Amino acid sequence: MSHTAHIPSHRKPRQRASKSALRAGVAGGFLSTIAVAGAAGPAQAEPVTQTIEMPTIASNFSAAAAASAQATQQLALDIEKQADQDAAAEKAAKDAKKAHAEAVRKDEAKKKAEAAEKKAKAEAEAKERAERASRSTERTTLSASTGSSGSSSSGSSASAPSSSSSSSNVSGSAASIVAFAKAQVGDAYVSGGTGPNAWDCSGLVQAAYRTANIDLPRVSQAQSTAGTQVSLDNLQPGDILYWGGAGSAYHVAIYVGGGQFVGAQNSSTGTVQRSMDYDRPTGAVRVL
Repeated sequence: MSHTAHIPSHRKPRQRASKSALRAGVAGGFLSTIAVAGAAGPAQAEPVTQTIEMPTIASNFSAAAAASAQATQQLALDIEKQADQDAAAEKAAKDAKKAHAEAVRKDEAKKKAEAAEKKAKAEAEAKERAERASRSTERTTLSASTGSSGSSSSGSSASAPSSSSSSSNVSGSAASIVAFAKAQVGDAYVSGGTGPNAWDCSGLVQAAYRTANIDLPRVSQAQSTAGTQVSLDNLQPGDILYWGGAGSAYHVAIYVGGGQFVGAQNSSTGTVQRSMDYDRPTGAVRVL
């Protein structure tokens, strides 16, 4: 055996060189693969770019869809609002038309009522003038006839002779009272009325006697005792008739001759000339 055989050699074994070569080959292959991948890279870059851009397109589409939906909703609200406004305007127009028609109807009714009132008033005034003219004529006629008859009856019924002037004065006063009372027939009855077109019972009697310059008490109770009590069978025109007790009478009237009286009876009949049989009085007083 050689002496140098046991001295280790400082050279690397071949196996290591093979491993290095293998490693170098693997490395070269890997780099080649990378190079190939790098060469193929540009051809595949476009699909990758498109894939990246897709979310952006989808996002823009979603925003546009949302804006379109909002615009559609706003349009629907505007249409609904316009419809409400049109309906309100139509209703207001109908109400205005109805109100105008009602106003025209009321105005026509008012005009008709005013025309009817004017016509009725004119007719009433014409009737009143005719009645007053008739009363005036009646008063003149009655004054003349009652004055002459009163003079003769007064002279014949007197228990003692009296002067002609005295008989004339009494008869003239009675004639004036009777004429005035008859001239008021048809006037209204109003409680507390003292004329000229409305009376109560004592107001009419007091006014009639005032034409003969005789002042009577205002109320029927006092008028029923204002003169001398006379029998109902011995009445003369101008005597005061009363109903109820003397001093407590509730109604009075004026005897106008021929068994009749004139009095302001009540609100239903007004001032009337009636027969004593219509409502028999309780008593009478003579003031003249």
